[in-house]
Amino acid sequence: MSCWTGAAGVLFASISSAAVAQATDLPAARLAPVVVTATRTEALAFDLPASISRIDGTEVRDANPQFDISESLAGVPGLLVRDRQNHAQDVQLSVRGFGARSTFGIRGVRLYVDGIPATLPDGQGQISHVELGSVGRIEVLRGPFSALYGNSAGGVVQVFTVDPAGPPSYRFDVSAGSDGGLRVGAQAQGETTGGIGYVVGASRFTTDGYRDHSATERTLGNAKLVWKPDADNQLTLVVNNLALPQAQDPLGLSRAAFESAPRSAEQAALDYDTRKQINQTQLGLTYQRRIDASNSLQVMVYGGHRGLEQYQSIPKAAQGGPLSPGGMIELDRDYRGIDLRWSASTRLADRPLNLVAGVSFDSLAERRRGFQNFIGSTLGVRGALRRDENNGASSFDQYLQATSQLSPGWALTAGVRHSRIRFDTRDAYVVGSNPDDSGRAAYQATLPVLGVVHSLSSDVNVYVTAGRGFETPTLNELAYRGDGRSGFNLGLQAARSSSIEAGLKSRSPAWGDFELAAFRTGTDNEIVTQTNLGGRSTFQNAGSTRRTGLEASWVRRYAGDLQARVAATLIEARFVDGFLTCTAAPCANPNLAIAAGNRIPG
Repeated sequence: MSCWTGAAGVLFASISSAAVAQATDLPAARLAPVVVTATRTEALAFDLPASISRIDGTEVRDANPQFDISESLAGVPGLLVRDRQNHAQDVQLSVRGFGARSTFGIRGVRLYVDGIPATLPDGQGQISHVELGSVGRIEVLRGPFSALYGNSAGGVVQVFTVDPAGPPSYRFDVSAGSDGGLRVGAQAQGETTGGIGYVVGASRFTTDGYRDHSATERTLGNAKLVWKPDADNQLTLVVNNLALPQAQDPLGLSRAAFESAPRSAEQAALDYDTRKQINQTQLGLTYQRRIDASNSLQVMVYGGHRGLEQYQSIPKAAQGGPLSPGGMIELDRDYRGIDLRWSASTRLADRPLNLVAGVSFDSLAERRRGFQNFIGSTLGVRGALRRDENNGASSFDQYLQATSQLSPGWALTAGVRHSRIRFDTRDAYVVGSNPDDSGRAAYQATLPVLGVVHSLSSDVNVYVTAGRGFETPTLNELAYRGDGRSGFNLGLQAARSSSIEAGLKSRSPAWGDFELAAFRTGTDNEIVTQTNLGGRSTFQNAGSTRRTGLEASWVRRYAGDLQARVAATLIEARFVDGFLTCTAAPCANPNLAIAAGNRIPG
């Protein structure tokens, strides 16, 4: 085994030179059929009118140090995932341009872990609680069909824990690299004599960071229990915990500072000791029942708590005004939800018809407090209270999907989802000239999707899909106003998009599996950054945008353990309408013109 170390951590390679030299002499092997659940029923990805990629758990662990999920997703076309080398911000993940504006966490892309939403009802998501040593597979859904997952579904990433099977087994792993990078993990799985399958995993990761002031320590735990009392019933319990007691934030550098000292931290990060602390625990329970040969029912309930403390570098002088929310944030979030789903296999006009219908409700209760990040001349400590409010977000969705074989060689998949999202804030800090900033906002949309697949042969499919989607601002994007006034930015509107995609899929034992997809997405009321200072961003709507792109991927497996994979993405993303933005913060009157035709950042 060879090992390389670098700023990003460790990369392992386990292909010997002999295996490469002999590859041309070995017979080609057809890849196993890729089964996915991205459209809520098990189906072959080859037969669906959508761009779907699946990464097996062995690919997540083999040749990867498992420092974060970005290592495993680099080969997915249309997906841009970056390890920011800053664990106070999480990985940056965007699908076909959706999510590119996120300054921390993940927005515009829906995230699920074992069917439990990792994206809250407001559209804000984090995936830092995934214990990579326990992953069984990852599915990435791109294009119009993502809209069937509701708000902020510019794409969908789903992570599934490995299914327990067989006698008890154990695994231990260690990865080490430069800059003090170290991960130690342990996993156990098997089945008890009572018929309960279990998968338990835990890991601890530490790093000094590539840049100054970027040290991190993180502990993850995940447990999955599966009980099948009989052939028709299954109960699955998933519990996980994330403890991030320290994640230093070096902040962004100017171009000149980066070129002269790329490992340095912004001076304000050192002055204010910018950092983040997170603790998250959640639980999900899924019950599946096969009613008869044609009907089945699934009920999923979940709940969790996420606590966060973040010290920003908002200048001390800027916090003197009566409307300033301070420079230190304390969040306590309790979230919960339920999804009830019915699936049926029947016939219509003597053709097979598969139906999925469901309702879901998700809610978030947030206690947000802001403090000054100084006491006297001491910076980077919790000071006086400057903000105190209780915020809420909830979503109520109904969805229906249908797949039918129209005729030999032709299949139709259609769906519709109606989403209603509510936000409310109750201000408990009404002091002096700081007014009562309580308020509420609501957004709703009906999102249709239609796709058709035509089989040119048993190994070649072509398809066309069209749909509509929408994305509300998140609580964090609503939390601050660009003009510096207190309270929520309730003037932000939801972005609404229309997408169309055409693609080709082919498979061959001799040539491998090939996919090609062309897409175009137009968005109205695009949400963009208005100001960004000291780690705090404000947002505004910016008219229309257009994203046009082409994706291609090719995978071929040779005999043995040698596999070749190529993925390529071409995307052009531009503003259709011009708009005004700000060069400084706070900014009551935007003063910088962004001309139509400019590229979308990120």
